[in-house]
Amino acid sequence: MSSVSMNDPRAKYPQPPFKRQSQPWPGLARDMDPRPDHGEHSYKGSGRLLGRKALVTGGDSGMGRAAAIAFAREGADVLINYLPAEQPDADEVLQLIEAEGRIGIGVPGDLKDEEFCRSLVARAVRDLGGLDIVVNNAARQQTRESIMDVSSEDFDATMKTNVYAPFWIIKATLPHLKPGSAIIGTSSEQATDPSPELYDYAQTKAATTNYVKSLAKQLAPRGIRVNAVAPGPIWTPIQVSGGATMEKLEKFGGMTPLGRPGQPAELGSIYVQLAAADASYATGQVYGSAGGAGQP
Repeated sequence: MSSVSMNDPRAKYPQPPFKRQSQPWPGLARDMDPRPDHGEHSYKGSGRLLGRKALVTGGDSGMGRAAAIAFAREGADVLINYLPAEQPDADEVLQLIEAEGRIGIGVPGDLKDEEFCRSLVARAVRDLGGLDIVVNNAARQQTRESIMDVSSEDFDATMKTNVYAPFWIIKATLPHLKPGSAIIGTSSEQATDPSPELYDYAQTKAATTNYVKSLAKQLAPRGIRVNAVAPGPIWTPIQVSGGATMEKLEKFGGMTPLGRPGQPAELGSIYVQLAAADASYATGQVYGSAGGAGQP
């Protein structure tokens, strides 16, 4: 066996200052500078999820993409959801999944629509031959200096994407989940340490943390585990498509003890651990990954 190389976490990935850049919502990872690392070349699987069937929302980029790649390399078949505008990123993910000899399915559509959420689950069950991992990861984030700048339409879109969609998806999923299945949410350090300019988004992440803890208690008697990942500042298209001001983007992640933002690839293994059978005693937990800052 060869030894594992050591690396300094401070210097592993790009540090600020970052180039000012802007994309229309929802943004594409392929057009970011520097491009995010989702584990495309680094994640190595070992069969931990062999034969499992996973649904990942927001699977085209960010943490969802990292989870989808890692799941496939651990032996799972994966269906990803994304907005139609994100098709170029999604195509890259599907190619990576299929390169592992796994089933990779892409379903574009807007999670703000309840009927689409139900049809998404039905498609996953039908085309994957079942479902036992559900990752509610897709999110909407738009920075607004004041609550007075948050329109009712903005507020509604954020709530529908971040709170209603997981509710609809989980309800549609539960009849298909067997003991040993896992539901994973994506929370954030914003749930416990909210930024003033993310008034609506931060509320939704607090809601995510709480639904995970509540649902874990409700579903434990059925043998279904529910957990969440709570990232700090992570380099994803959310940041360049309205999720951060240009001033914040330049310094993004620089205030963490590690001095840089995280990359989606650094969270892929956490999603795998929460889905894997050897984490069978972990439920109702929120796993932080914030470069030494934030909570939990």
